[in-house]
Amino acid sequence: MKRHAWIWLCLGGLGACHASAMPGVADLAAPDAGARISLDHVQLAGGTEHAGDGVAQQRYVFQPAPRPQIAIAPAGGAWDWSGQGELRLRVQNAMPWAVTLEVAVDGAANQRLQATVGVPAGPAQTLVVPLRATSPRGEGMQAGPPMPFDDHGRPTLLATTVQGALDLRDVRAIRLGVPTPQTAQTLLFGRLDVAPGSASGHDAYAGIVDRYGQFTRADWPEKIDTDAALRAAVQARPATVRSAERDAYGGRLDVHGRDRTGWFRTQKRNGRWQLVTPDGHAFFSLGVNAVITDGGRSYVEGREFMFRDLPPDRGAWAAFYGSGDDRKPEQGASRGIDYNHGRWFDFYAANLYRVDGRDWLAAWRRRALDRLQAWGFNTLGNWSDDALGQAHRLPYTRSIEIAGDYANVSSGYDYWGRMPDPFDPRFAQAAERAAATASAGVRDDPWLLGYFADNELAWAGSGPQGRWGLALGTLAGTASSPAKRAFIADLKAKYRTPTQLAAAWGIALASWDTLDATGFAAPAPDEAHPAIARDYSAWLRRYADAYFRTVAEAIRHHDPHHLFLGGRFAVRTPEAVAACAQYCDVLSFNVYADLPQHGLDLAALHALDKPVLIGEFAFGSTDRGPFGAGPVAVWNEQQRGEAYAKFVAAAASDPNIVGAHWFDYADQPVTGRLLDGENSHFGLVGITDIPFGGFVQAVRAANEQVRDRR
Repeated sequence: MKRHAWIWLCLGGLGACHASAMPGVADLAAPDAGARISLDHVQLAGGTEHAGDGVAQQRYVFQPAPRPQIAIAPAGGAWDWSGQGELRLRVQNAMPWAVTLEVAVDGAANQRLQATVGVPAGPAQTLVVPLRATSPRGEGMQAGPPMPFDDHGRPTLLATTVQGALDLRDVRAIRLGVPTPQTAQTLLFGRLDVAPGSASGHDAYAGIVDRYGQFTRADWPEKIDTDAALRAAVQARPATVRSAERDAYGGRLDVHGRDRTGWFRTQKRNGRWQLVTPDGHAFFSLGVNAVITDGGRSYVEGREFMFRDLPPDRGAWAAFYGSGDDRKPEQGASRGIDYNHGRWFDFYAANLYRVDGRDWLAAWRRRALDRLQAWGFNTLGNWSDDALGQAHRLPYTRSIEIAGDYANVSSGYDYWGRMPDPFDPRFAQAAERAAATASAGVRDDPWLLGYFADNELAWAGSGPQGRWGLALGTLAGTASSPAKRAFIADLKAKYRTPTQLAAAWGIALASWDTLDATGFAAPAPDEAHPAIARDYSAWLRRYADAYFRTVAEAIRHHDPHHLFLGGRFAVRTPEAVAACAQYCDVLSFNVYADLPQHGLDLAALHALDKPVLIGEFAFGSTDRGPFGAGPVAVWNEQQRGEAYAKFVAAAASDPNIVGAHWFDYADQPVTGRLLDGENSHFGLVGITDIPFGGFVQAVRAANEQVRDRR
């Protein structure tokens, strides 16, 4: 057939026409006079079919092309959907795999609502698209429940994320597309309708969490339904890892030639960097982040309908309830997260109480250390329970969390907040306080591996000019900003007159006072004005030097013994990394990639000749309860184990990498953690504290190989 085709009224073989029941209705199985349908790289296949429930459907084949689509428009004028809340479409996937379907609803003046859904293979279902912008963040979590769900006996595929805006009084078209299929994809469509309200959205989230904090609509091997099953699974003894003989700290006794200093340190030998234990033996750090008991807290206030059988907030259970507001609106991580304050319940700790009663915390600490050692880990990573480190069974790390009323700068990313301004004298004071707090009671402890400073600071912005975000943000600040004053002073010292700076940057600059304006729009670097990039790069290095020098001096002042493990880079610039290498003992990076080599510029790091610690890495899937899989998703639990083994083996093979720390110990709550609504399956154990058997077996085997080979 032709590339474009219009379907008017009846089509041969499609059955009899019938009138629309209400405005805004079309029928893709038997088009009627209420709408017209155009096909772009989409073909009709056969005649009308009937699904198992007798509903009429028609096959549409989306051909390999950039954007094959079906467009449905009113026969004349526009639809008025005032008072309507949902678009509903009968759909069935005829392929043996899930097919991605894009749905867009167009209005006047370029208004559009759009959603992308995965239509699973299987029986026919109803696709529901809310007629407003929405996302799981509006329900208090970052990832929404899997679809379809059983909506009172009807399989319903809800688009949990809808973007855009639309005037419902003036709706011009509906578009159904499959993005760039590599082979023909066949979907069956039936009636398209609109309905008032948003009952499907409520029902999709209703009753999704059971009394143990587990997702109610799925099953997996570690899921339990009784307290007895919970106790039996949690208290099972872990299998132990076999490894070469080690010193008290986990260092290799069969690797000699390292000096014994009484503290952890770094040493390069035969072209390879290594950590060295206090007893002088080589040590590759295999750690786990957030080995804690309070990660299972999730807000329940205002969304009690999501939870089944919550315990009463009195008696022994009262200890697992709390209230507060942990989310910060200035952080991108928390932006748009509703249900962000009020009463919360701690599912993880409540399950520990179910297992061990009043002494649950002490029992958990013993069990966690037993498990980590049995699974081949040798380090307690960032944010872990301090008492675990003080048990002196595993080396541990400390985090220096610098906070205060000092000035700050936006880089344009600001996921965890704006950048601290190291040119403000109050920042140095805050760093001193933070270092004093972090080192209290541990400065003379040989089991302490070292200190991290802050976490995932916004050293860069987003987008193609993101590298320069901190320079642009500095100049956009207020005239009183210490960083801005320092940057302007540098520019004045270099260019002497505003005319010289204007010529170098290709801008109009009547006087130096122009730079003082809040929101000053500094130019983005371009090839015609290479001085811009040079000046920004110099500033980024000076900024990072000021930060890392200040923090390093504070650490050395309060603890001259232990390692400064860097700043746990996520977004970063070459200038920031080079400055960190100058002042830190170890460079640390949070690497969310399939392999370290794909998340780091290892050639540049080798040139800096500094040891590297991977402070976070993780692989998630969606087959164990929580709805999110994190930045690096795999299909299932087995692939999580395979991905872990490949990652740590690749890390250990690099001569600069001295360790890798998994994020994190326990799964996040189904309905999102307090901090930012994150709700991913990252854990070695579930919200019930039950280990994921297949995964920890793979982890144990991988750790054994790395520890013995490295």
